[in-house]
Amino acid sequence: ATVSEPAQKCCTENIQPFLTSILEELMGPVSSGFAEVRSLFDREVNDIIQDFQKTNDITKLKENVDQLVNLPFNSVKMEPCYLKVNLLQELLQDLKSRFKVYHIDFVIQRTQNFMQELMENAVYTFEQLFSPSHQADSAKVASTIEKVKMRVLK
Repeated sequence: ATVSEPAQKCCTENIQPFLTSILEELMGPVSSGFAEVRSLFDREVNDIIQDFQKTNDITKLKENVDQLVNLPFNSVKMEPCYLKVNLLQELLQDLKSRFKVYHIDFVIQRTQNFMQELMENAVYTFEQLFSPSHQADSAKVASTIEKVKMRVLK
């Protein structure tokens, strides 16, 4: 009871007025990172489509889809996504001094973990919706992959 009123007053005067601008500032790099995850998934599936259209090889298609499943764990390909979120380091430094925000690295790491989890979910869903072994008509495979990709991105 003794602490509640001063704490409420402190939050109302010193933190609440800044919350909207802080969230907007932080969401820029976060949104950019997640957009990069989406873009990476889109590019990788487009590469699978193009490769299949060139080769028309179902075995190669299966290999490419199997490789897609490893995408979330491919640090080289995921790096551009992670770099977008590293901009939080600079933004959070200002918050650290103004609001005593600590564990900046933890915030960045958790955001990057969520990005990897999103990619894992995307490739898992893609794999579940598209099975190359069930594709009887190779003429429709590319359009089926495109439809599945759009469904996953949706």
